[in-house]
Amino acid sequence: MMGETIVQQTAKNIFWSNILRLFAAFCLAVTLTAVPASAQDKGEAYWASIDQDEARSRTGPSSDYKIIWVYVRKNLPVKVLRRYGVWRQIEDPDGSQGWMHSRLLSRTRTAMIIGDDVQEMREKPNAASPLAWRAQPGVVGKLGACSDGWCRLDVNGRIGYVRAEALFGVGEPNAGEEPAASP
Repeated sequence: MMGETIVQQTAKNIFWSNILRLFAAFCLAVTLTAVPASAQDKGEAYWASIDQDEARSRTGPSSDYKIIWVYVRKNLPVKVLRRYGVWRQIEDPDGSQGWMHSRLLSRTRTAMIIGDDVQEMREKPNAASPLAWRAQPGVVGKLGACSDGWCRLDVNGRIGYVRAEALFGVGEPNAGEEPAASP
């Protein structure tokens, strides 16, 4: 360093300082992306519903991942399996899983008629109660209270009680299930 000027020494110091900063930033980025989703998982599974007329589900928790489903059914109930930042891993009534941005979801509880048969919606929560409505598989409604195997369902103002086993979106979302795999 004998023959170097102060300007040359300062330029070298700045150069190596910038290289060191870039290397530190790279190491931090690798560390953060290497953290598995399970380490960032916050809380238990819960029920939600799609809050938009169109919502995309992706293969991973980022808009950089491939779109696997485009849901065009607002209020469709989904099970949120895990969280990763603003992303939620969801499962739909057919069992398909994907990642969806949290702004596309609502905590409003809805339920969907499942199975192959038309379900009876009763005026009160028992089989002997008068028939109020009939609902086909795929019908979605706002979920009310559930007890003794019956749930109150409001389908666009048509209110009745449906057997809980005929609904997707009721019960404990993680009961008897293994945790979902990390992305």
